[in-house]
Amino acid sequence: MKLEMLLQNMSAPVYEKLREAVETGKWLDGAPLTEAQKSTCLQAVMVYQAKVLKPDQHMTIGENGEIVHKSRDTLQRELKQESAQQSFDNQTIARFKQDDI
Repeated sequence: MKLEMLLQNMSAPVYEKLREAVETGKWLDGAPLTEAQKSTCLQAVMVYQAKVLKPDQHMTIGENGEIVHKSRDTLQRELKQESAQQSFDNQTIARFKQDDI
């Protein structure tokens, strides 16, 4: 199966199930993964993470398959932006009309 076809057909729930199977070494029904299944699932999870999720962690797999390292300054900047956004989100007030309650 080609990479593009894999990504088009893999939904977020399928990714989560494959990730869990790789982490635990078992399918949802408790059956253990074979070595071939572990290898294939791990590759699919890594491709999905690199191409779809594009994680913002310190060390990840890039879209081209290379390991990506972020500098300390970059991580600190991203954390500050994330913290500022969360602070803004927490200050949002829900407003209701009296008839809504």
